[in-house]
Amino acid sequence: MLPENSYCRLVHEVKVSGMRRHKLEIQSTDNSNPNTDNFRLIVGDSACERVFTVNDVSHGGCKYGIMNFSSSSRGSLSVEMCDNLYFTNRKVNSICWASVNYPDSHVLLCLVGAADTPGCVSLLPASLFSNSNPDQPGMLCSFKISSAWSCAWCFNPQFDKTFSTGLSRRVIVKDAETGRTQTYSTGSDVLAQQFALRVPVLFNGCRSGEIFSIDLRQRGGRRDQSWKASRFHQESAITSVRVLQDENYLLAADMLGQIKLWDVRVTKAVQEYKGHYNEHAYLPIHVNEPEGLLLAGRRGYHMLNILLLKT
Repeated sequence: MLPENSYCRLVHEVKVSGMRRHKLEIQSTDNSNPNTDNFRLIVGDSACERVFTVNDVSHGGCKYGIMNFSSSSRGSLSVEMCDNLYFTNRKVNSICWASVNYPDSHVLLCLVGAADTPGCVSLLPASLFSNSNPDQPGMLCSFKISSAWSCAWCFNPQFDKTFSTGLSRRVIVKDAETGRTQTYSTGSDVLAQQFALRVPVLFNGCRSGEIFSIDLRQRGGRRDQSWKASRFHQESAITSVRVLQDENYLLAADMLGQIKLWDVRVTKAVQEYKGHYNEHAYLPIHVNEPEGLLLAGRRGYHMLNILLLKT
């Protein structure tokens, strides 16, 4: 008898082997911009039902929206694009979903400054991008945090209204309700972030290749950087970090195309994944632990690498 995970994977592989590639038509309320599939950034919600998108537009700048996915009884997939044209033009460095009122109720965006307008971090209700309830109220605010490279939302109940931003040589952790702020000085730009779930610990990946964690329960900000709960290094700039369900393990990808699995307890790489390719791009990695799969985009090939998470 095969283990359940192995059996499910074999079934999925049989289904995938018989699939054909089809272009997915996107229904959009905005017909003025035909380039609806020219995505700069896309981030799916926790239920895998919505995707927040940042699109390049023909006249310059960006447009933001949410794609809602739905399937029919016949197995076909349809996509509805929900736009809010009020929020446009600002380039976005990083985005993540935020749970302010309920799971994935908001989106956190790191906006780049333009001309005389400084950069900021905006917290937008997802309901603003709804074709059915465009006037539904929600918490909307903007924080004076400029030139942020990365952001993350904390889902731990002790700090459930807290978010972080990675900037040039520092990390800012802020309570979205009270405005309370903690700043941590670092030796390098922070390009990737993710919070653990069970404990309020923030993992950060830097341009220097350093990966370090911050325990929000500990007082930080000391110049000697003794507040770093753990720290280890890869050979190039970190583009993505992912905490596994067993939070003793962390996946990290860098600009050399290296993907390593780290045991945080001993700060040691316990596995390296071959076949990824990158030179200078921000390429995120994604994990499907029930299926034991690691997914990573390949720079310049318009392809997706699917790797076995554990061997």
